Formats: sequence, structure tokens, C-alpha cells
Amino acid sequence: MKILVTGSAGHLGEALMRTLGTRHDLLGADIKPSAYTQAVGSIAERAFVRDCLRGVDAVLHTATLHKPHVATHTRQDFIDTNISGTLNLLEEAVLAGVKSFVFTSTTSTYGHALNPVGAAPAVWVDEDLVPVPKNIYGVTKIAAESLCDLVHRRDKLPCLILRTSRFFPEADDHAGIREAYDDTNTKANEYLYRRVELDDVVSAHVCALERAAALGFGRYVISATTPFTKHDLAALRTHAPEVVRRHVPAYAEEYARRDWKMFQDIGRVYDNSRARRDLGWQPRTDFAALIERLQRGGDARSELARSIGVKGYHEEVFENGPFPLE
Repeated sequence: MKILVTGSAGHLGEALMRTLGTRHDLLGADIKPSAYTQAVGSIAERAFVRDCLRGVDAVLHTATLHKPHVATHTRQDFIDTNISGTLNLLEEAVLAGVKSFVFTSTTSTYGHALNPVGAAPAVWVDEDLVPVPKNIYGVTKIAAESLCDLVHRRDKLPCLILRTSRFFPEADDHAGIREAYDDTNTKANEYLYRRVELDDVVSAHVCALERAAALGFGRYVISATTPFTKHDLAALRTHAPEVVRRHVPAYAEEYARRDWKMFQDIGRVYDNSRARRDLGWQPRTDFAALIERLQRGGDARSELARSIGVKGYHEEVFENGPFPLE
């Protein structure tokens, strides 16, 4: 099968190219040159997209402007890449006879809906939660999702949308978190409710490719499997360490050994059950598995994540964080 991978110079794009390259004929496309990019150009250019799609059976569309670009790029830049670029790919995919299209979206689309009001329980985040985007990144990703839906309904292109949670290796963008927690500690905490291992994101895309024709269309939350249930949501706002200890008792000793801390307040929980059910996806890294790995002296990151490393989102280095905030 010939697969077009857009965004092949990025974290996920490179991970897909590395993982699928031994099994499929891949074409990596990106605006940036890289060892995993054969076609350099912008998806906002229709002719470039048309050339990339010749003879292609499936598309893994990961190319995007991200949240870290909100303060450094214009809204028009986001519209050109995230909306017009996605429309170019969808329409040219139909003309090229592509059999499946997987679009990498983001849990950032939920925006303001992720934040509980006052002392309300933590928010249970699944595909039924209505997004309320809070920046141009979220707005354009939701618009691109809607284009996928439109083209599927009109042209019958099998199209699955994966709303991925955090998998980037960069430090947290909030200064308070960076000051209060070791970076690996922060990321470990997030596996409880809003982070996913890179190799699990890759396997979700592989499952989506395999299931797209049968499912036709769908949106899926891609995050590590949480140990929490809806019964935990109120207590997570005030006594998160106690809730975690109840579900994963081994964490307390390992955290004490490392002088790590659990967040006191967890305000959201991502539920991946629909992706596991519909896609047959079996993510390997959850919080309990991570604790076991750390107890054995293993690295918190998968081998794939370590091999790709930190790419960053900008050429320049910023004084007050990994990227400037809007």
C-alpha cells in the first residue's frame, strides 16, 4: 500500500515514517526538509498536493500549525495550513481514488469545555463533549474536522479523525508548573488524564488505517487509558493523590523515592474507550505501566520517542518558556 504522510518532519510524522516504512511504500511530505521527507512543499498549494497524491492508496494527515505557533503566526497562516491545506488534501484524495484518510486532530479543540467551573467536578472528556475552541488553533482544527465530515458524506471518502492528547517532549508551557515540578514528574502525572505515549499514537493511526473503510467516518479521543471512572470526578478536584493511590497504589512509593509530587487538583479526564472499542486499539502505556517501567529502572519515554528526541516548534529560543504564549 502506498501511503502519503503529511508533516513527515514533525514528531508524529517521523514516528509514522520510521514505523511504517518497512511495511509500506511511504511518501513523506513537509514544508521542512528532513531525512523522512521526500516531497518538500506546502499543503496549501493545490498543485503540490496533487503531485503527492499520485498513486496513493491512503493518507495520514499530520501536518499542521500547532498551539505553540499561535503567538508567532497569523490567523491567516493557520487558515491556510490547517483549513485550506486539509481541504486540498481531501478533494485531491477523492480525485486520486484514495481509499482511506486519517486526520490527526487534537484534544485542544475542546478548549474552554475542558475547564470545570469553580468547585465543579472534573470534566469527563469523550467524543460527546462539545468543543469550545479558545484560540485559532482549535478553531481551525474543528473546521478541518468538519471538512472531513463533509467530504465523507458527499464523496464517500472513508475518513477517521484522531483527537490526540499530549505526546510532545517539550517542557510545559506554564511557568508555574515548570517551577513546581520536575519535567518528567509532570509528564508522568499527565498519563493519568491527558497524555499519550508516541508509539501508542502511531499504533492508533495504524488501527485507523485498517478500520477506515469499514467505519466510514468517526472521531476518536487518543490518550492513555485512565484508571479513573466518572465516580472519581468530584474527588479529583481536591484529593487527587488519594484517588490515584486507590487505583495505582504502587505509585506512592516510587514517587517518594524520586521526590516527585502528584497534582492536588486534576480538572479533566480523557476517555479513550470508544477508540479502543471501534478501532481495536490497544495502547500499551498507561500510568500503572509507566510506574512499573520506572520501578524496573526504565526510561519514562518509549524507545521511539527517545530516538526522535526534541524537535521544537520554532527556530529561535525563547527566554520565558518553550514557546511564547498569546
